[in-house]
Amino acid sequence: MSATRDILQSYRSPRVVIRRHLDRGVNEGRVLMFLIAACLLVFISQWPNVSRQAQLDPSIPLDMRLGGAMLGWLFIAPLFFYALSGVSYMVARVFGGQGTTYGARLALFWSMLVVAPLWLLHGLTAGLIGAGPQLTGIGLVLSVAFFWIWISSLVETQMQG
Repeated sequence: MSATRDILQSYRSPRVVIRRHLDRGVNEGRVLMFLIAACLLVFISQWPNVSRQAQLDPSIPLDMRLGGAMLGWLFIAPLFFYALSGVSYMVARVFGGQGTTYGARLALFWSMLVVAPLWLLHGLTAGLIGAGPQLTGIGLVLSVAFFWIWISSLVETQMQG
């Protein structure tokens, strides 16, 4: 299946999609690309809000704000998410998980990529409307979707090695 179909199906049945990814075998390059693509899309989603903030407060120029967002999302966030996947693996082991660290990385990084379109919507809302109930609502939907997909995927990857 194509990535876009997998992304759409992940909102309905994340365990089926993650099982399909697991059945393809261990491929660290593919999992790394999921993470890089997700972080790149989240970085892009920051542009409207960063532009808005630069207009509202010109004391920090737009290029400095974009540089900070780029540093955060493209260089620091991937390291954080690798560490988070390790922690999620250890927590799964405490609860009887039998999977691998690869499965934990796949679950987290795929979940991030799946919710990247919601990040783009969140960024547009933050940039065009600003803070308010719309942004809060989209943030809530994004959070619920992410945790639903991540936990479901993690359970599937840790059920058996």
